[in-house]
Amino acid sequence: MILSIIIPTKNEEVYLPKLLESIKKQTFSDYEIIVADNKSEDKTPEIAKKYNCVLTQGGMPGPGRNLGAKIAKGEILLFLDSDTELENEFFLELLIEEFQDKRLDGAVPRVLLEGKFLDRLYYDFWNTLVMIFQRLSPFAGGWCIFSRKEVHDKINGFDERIVLGEDSDYAKRISKIGKFRMIKGSKVKVSPRRFEKEGHLKIILQSIGVGLWWAIKGKDDKGNRFGYNFDIYKDKEKK
Repeated sequence: MILSIIIPTKNEEVYLPKLLESIKKQTFSDYEIIVADNKSEDKTPEIAKKYNCVLTQGGMPGPGRNLGAKIAKGEILLFLDSDTELENEFFLELLIEEFQDKRLDGAVPRVLLEGKFLDRLYYDFWNTLVMIFQRLSPFAGGWCIFSRKEVHDKINGFDERIVLGEDSDYAKRISKIGKFRMIKGSKVKVSPRRFEKEGHLKIILQSIGVGLWWAIKGKDDKGNRFGYNFDIYKDKEKK
């Protein structure tokens, strides 16, 4: 098997079907889907089974991804947040081909957000920063990360002590032993729900805070000093 798609979830009955439908429409078919569920209290597990996903134990995003990767059969891992969608039916085909042709060990695609101007501006800025710093000091968004399973295992996966910024830490550790780049074949659609639920100012300050913490302290956020909450959406989006 070439690809294992790993999705950490917790109470994602609203968004998960949209993601799974976008995967189902792909021209590329050599994959498995692993849903690492963190004790959902809604219909998330039932939805995963309906789409023939492998259901396993989950946790916070980092631990959930690692638990999914432990049972993955694919040589390439694709970590997706449950509130994302693949841009078109060629997403997997194009990006896996690019990933292989460039002999990458880890990668992120560009991000697409259809919403308010400020939301789009934030992610356009993110795309630009990733492109600029990909060779010097790569970083990633947990909404969509590709990696080789052998490399994932070699670096012991995501650092489970990090609450916010574990995705960029993952990219940096891959870059120390391999090649991590942005790939451009297609984009991943992300949800604006964090902006809607937590506010633009909080998200921007969190991003700046984590960046400054790394730059000044030279280490990562292992104490959740920036207030990230994985479970803020429970029962708020059903309508």
